[in-house]
Amino acid sequence: MRCRLPARLVLLLGALAAGALTTLGATAATAAATAPAPRTSLPVIERQVMCVTCKIPLNVAQSPQADRERAFIQGLIDEGQTEAQVKRELVGQYGPTVLGLPETHGFDLAAYLVPLAAVLALLTLLLLLLPRWRRRGRAQASAESSHPELDPINAARLDQDLARFD
Repeated sequence: MRCRLPARLVLLLGALAAGALTTLGATAATAAATAPAPRTSLPVIERQVMCVTCKIPLNVAQSPQADRERAFIQGLIDEGQTEAQVKRELVGQYGPTVLGLPETHGFDLAAYLVPLAAVLALLTLLLLLLPRWRRRGRAQASAESSHPELDPINAARLDQDLARFD
């Protein structure tokens, strides 16, 4: 025997479920929006920036300037700044050469696009030339496989020469 719920009760339960889901979604969105940004650490930043005097990554640099940069970064981290904010402060303090990677806009974008364009050009060239190389190789192989027959005099000489080495 089946139990049928009244239509009003079904609508009421559906509305309650929808309201609960909406409230749960809004609470999750609010919690995500108000959650603090993950704190960064000195080793994370050190791998991404350069020592401005040594011109090597800060995590391997051993100089007084590198120590000053580390202290500056640690002070910014202690203030609670995020990774992006710390990088902005570093660029403001030491200039854009402090960043380990070039910017992704303006002329610095060429540092990413030129190697990509070179690889694509080489792949295109390879795709154009590969069929030609294969055709030429097949033609040479077929030309080599059709050796002319030796005349009887040369065949006898070859047999004599080979017999000497046996």
